Amino acid sequence: MEAGDFKDFAKAMADYIAEYLENIRDRQVVPSVKPGYLRPLVPEQAPQKAEPWTAVMADIERVVMSGVTHWHSPRFHAYFPTANSYPAIVADMLSGAIACIGFSWIASPACTELEVVMLDWLGQMIGLPETFLARSGGEAGGVIQGTASEATLVALLGAKARTISRVKEQHPEWTELEILSKLVGYCNKQAHSSVERAGLLGGVKMRSLQPDSKRKLRGETLKEAIDEDIRKGLIPFYVVATLGTTSSCTFDALDEIGDVCNSYNVWLHVDAAYAGSAFICPEYRYLMKGVEKADSYNFNPHKWMLVNFDCSAMWLKQPRWVVDAFNVDPLYLKHDHQGAVPDYRHWQIPLGRRFRALKLWFVLRLYGVENLQKFIRKHIALAHLFEKLCSADDRFEIFEEVTMGLVCFRLKDSNEMNEELLRLINGRGKIHLVPSKIDDVYFIRLAICSRFSEESDIKISWEEIKTCADEVTKNV
Repeated sequence: MEAGDFKDFAKAMADYIAEYLENIRDRQVVPSVKPGYLRPLVPEQAPQKAEPWTAVMADIERVVMSGVTHWHSPRFHAYFPTANSYPAIVADMLSGAIACIGFSWIASPACTELEVVMLDWLGQMIGLPETFLARSGGEAGGVIQGTASEATLVALLGAKARTISRVKEQHPEWTELEILSKLVGYCNKQAHSSVERAGLLGGVKMRSLQPDSKRKLRGETLKEAIDEDIRKGLIPFYVVATLGTTSSCTFDALDEIGDVCNSYNVWLHVDAAYAGSAFICPEYRYLMKGVEKADSYNFNPHKWMLVNFDCSAMWLKQPRWVVDAFNVDPLYLKHDHQGAVPDYRHWQIPLGRRFRALKLWFVLRLYGVENLQKFIRKHIALAHLFEKLCSADDRFEIFEEVTMGLVCFRLKDSNEMNEELLRLINGRGKIHLVPSKIDDVYFIRLAICSRFSEESDIKISWEEIKTCADEVTKNV
């Protein structure tokens, strides 16, 4: 394909994308296809001769869209949002055109330097202390990871490297394997499954601790667990505090946890994957009180801040522990400016990395902080609207306090009745929800996900839930 055809193809695709997104509420949220639907729709082998781009465009609806779950439909309320905006889409186009692999500064200086500055912009927007930012003049700074799961693992490996180094100084007779076998990390029982997975990948024990009645991990609980493990001869080294749990969007007592971690010299990582975007609004920063006591912090602009996947922002006060843990420096990757600027290959699991900072730059400039704040506040207001509608129906109860854009609710009935309600809702295909369970209580989650969501959409979703509730409760 030459430049002329590319221009025509790209213009046609831009028109298609805009029409798709602007009319997305007219599509069925979840497709009705069965596994294996796609294979009969395409040839058994790749074509020998080139096809025109118009043939590809003609097949998008038939082959692709017939099997798409429309995450940006205002009736999609499952999981958490995945961000989407026109500025970010255009930035991804430019990133694809430049197509650099920014593993080091010299591999494409703009790729590294724009990321350094954008993570400072973003850190200031959410109220992170200067001790996390590159502009502070110290070693600290931010990096874009692919996902929060990667950030949790990177922080764990940094914590492991720091602790092994310290313990070796205290006990030079111990082998690294002996130290490794004693390491133990901690998190809320409601923390994301990626925390447990990070422990598995890092080869260390992770303990899930029981939260309080409001699903918060408290400092006292953490201290008791640490003291117990020290008595057993173990070495506490890593804690993950969650700000906005996946199941019900509750917030650990970060300030208390930070005091405990600091007193025991344990690395504290903060996972604010979804809720962290809300901290661009000053009125929600009380939920991150104590963040200055953390060693690393992460949230996903690609969830709730209009930056398309993948863009997971992570800050490290002392990135040297991660750099030292990951540093493999063959001659062909060396350059004359090493040490003067970050080489982000040392801050992450993969070597390769795309020019993801462009998405942040475009979105932050073309929306501005003010409009991003309005967007977050609107979603939270829509969640409170649904909470109000739900609370007015005495068949339902709200399972968790509504703080962000998530409402956890259930019928005042058995788990089985609520399971049947959700099966009916999702089976009808007009809206899409997912469940969760805490302490053997099954409930349904409604997340405000789409940037196109309006009050009318929430009311339509509520009417659909009421209709389904009428059906499942009629014989009770």
